[in-house]
Amino acid sequence: MGRGVPAPEVIGITADHRVVKRRRKSKQARLLYFARDGSLMRMQKDTQTPASEDPHAALAALNARVDELVEAAGPERWTTDTPAEGWDVGMQIAHLAWTDEVSVTAINDADAFQAVVESAMADPTGFVDVGAAEIAATGRDEVLARWRLARGELADALKAADPGDQIPWFGPPMRPKSMTTARIMETWAHGVDVADALGVAVDTDPAFLGALPHVARLGFKTRAFAYMMNGLEAPASEIHVALTQADGSVLEFGTAGAEQTVTGPILDFCLLVTQRVHLDDTALVAVGEDALGWLRIAQAFAGLPGGGREKGARA
Repeated sequence: MGRGVPAPEVIGITADHRVVKRRRKSKQARLLYFARDGSLMRMQKDTQTPASEDPHAALAALNARVDELVEAAGPERWTTDTPAEGWDVGMQIAHLAWTDEVSVTAINDADAFQAVVESAMADPTGFVDVGAAEIAATGRDEVLARWRLARGELADALKAADPGDQIPWFGPPMRPKSMTTARIMETWAHGVDVADALGVAVDTDPAFLGALPHVARLGFKTRAFAYMMNGLEAPASEIHVALTQADGSVLEFGTAGAEQTVTGPILDFCLLVTQRVHLDDTALVAVGEDALGWLRIAQAFAGLPGGGREKGARA
């Protein structure tokens, strides 16, 4: 395609996974997707401080740290229960291996990935558990070997992908940078579960802290997505999010001066949007009905809404 011709912009994905495109009219591409009633919804756009760290480096560091925790714990802690009901440490790692493998498939073979999507649609509430359980059943050594291989292949594939490519996924399609961020989010969330089970604090851990800006940005951008997944209409109100980091700096997203606001620790926000903590157990402050309503259903992950954690589980 010639330099003078703008690349097509993906503006939506329909319920039957058809991608809708149009020519870009400006450099500011907008990602939209269709709600259940067929109306278009726009992905929330952040307009404030970006996360400056390279997402590939953040993902690599996080993977290495979670691997280190599991290795240090040894085989005897492999079956230790995690805060996720029914999932021990082995299931958590098996799930990461499965998702990394599927991500590689999505990048390299769209037809094969579509077959995975069809299997997921046949069992939307159980396919994640089934995929993880099948890998977990192979035993600790095999699970770790598969995870290490898959995450390495995924890192290479994400770096080699054309930045403008649209990679299919279970939610809206993503560009490579967005998929990298999504992998940070999921690895961080399951890594938190593993760390909690092993008694390791994540609030001062460099690898876990380094992932927070990326998780937070995705949590903000998926505001409207959370409403869609809950069968609700997303409010049209602007929102401003200001999150305090460990060094005292503030990471901001959204519209400065908006009436709807969310403030508080970045760790609490990331735990909430990955549904690792109950809202009442955080120090987040929501001003405005729309801000509070969002925090009650926030989810940064693709798929059906989760039940979240019980109040007091992570007080």
